[in-house]
Amino acid sequence: MFPTLPDVLRLLVVPVFLWAAVRDVRTRRLPNWLWPPLYAFGVLLVLVEAVRFAPFAGFEGRLFLVQTLISLFLVAPLGYAFWYLGAFGGADAKALIAIAVLFPTFPTYEIAGATLPYVETALGVFSLTVLTNTVLIGLAYPVGLALYNLTTGERSATMFLARPVTTPSLSKRHGRLFEDTSGTTRNGLDLDALRMYLRWRGLTLSELRADSDALRDPESVTETYEPTDGGTHVGPATDGGEPIPDDLSTVGDVAASETFDDPWAADRFLAEIERGAYGTDAETLREGLEVVASRESVMVSPGMPFVVPMAAGLVVSLTYGDVLFAFLAVLGLV
Repeated sequence: MFPTLPDVLRLLVVPVFLWAAVRDVRTRRLPNWLWPPLYAFGVLLVLVEAVRFAPFAGFEGRLFLVQTLISLFLVAPLGYAFWYLGAFGGADAKALIAIAVLFPTFPTYEIAGATLPYVETALGVFSLTVLTNTVLIGLAYPVGLALYNLTTGERSATMFLARPVTTPSLSKRHGRLFEDTSGTTRNGLDLDALRMYLRWRGLTLSELRADSDALRDPESVTETYEPTDGGTHVGPATDGGEPIPDDLSTVGDVAASETFDDPWAADRFLAEIERGAYGTDAETLREGLEVVASRESVMVSPGMPFVVPMAAGLVVSLTYGDVLFAFLAVLGLV
């Protein structure tokens, strides 16, 4: 069976998703301009197929219509719902919506006598297959993290969720602290928020660690700077920000035990920036700063950009097909 022209053209988006996955790992940022062309391309392909099946009188036409409606009005809204509930980042949601628009039905390819995807589902909504494969691949990430921790000698209750890293390396990492001054926490400081704070103060991470007693005093904040969005790919090419202002030396030494109304000027930072800092509140920021200022290594939950398993899930779906459906078939449940 020869693939249809729309199915052949759909293969063009595979390298786009692979590129997005690599960029997401490196920067945790995907450009907004990436998605509208994919949406438009998907709509065009759906319209071409709709003309082929119109007026949807036969079985194939009605099946195409049902599959497309499920993909567009069930799978695509799931991306928005997951983002709204905080389970997805914005790029993750846009990527799932793109998959729903681009792949409403199962494509078919014949290579060397083999018909791919190998396993199709009864419903035949391909975007659902990509989503379930993505979730299954994503579930392997904690296992991989635990195995990595085992190779480094880390054995703890958090080994599936976080790993130890050197504190000076935080400036180039993504994720969030998995600890505060009281111990383990799943709501630690986001490392992008840490970079925003450092850039706002004009500090590098090494400078903050070297003079934390003085910098804890909110009066030490003189001139402030653009915080950017905290990404590693934007802003000053240092580990945090521009060099510390010269007049900071006039602050003098401050005892670590001294208390202030606004330690680290955390409230002022959150009040002055034009946008939020990834859900960070003042107390979380202060706790995170105390941790990075006083410890040589910290536990970090690196997180996994959902676009990465989604790109892998897309490749698996186009070749093997629906992994979950195959597993259920083995159990005799479908």
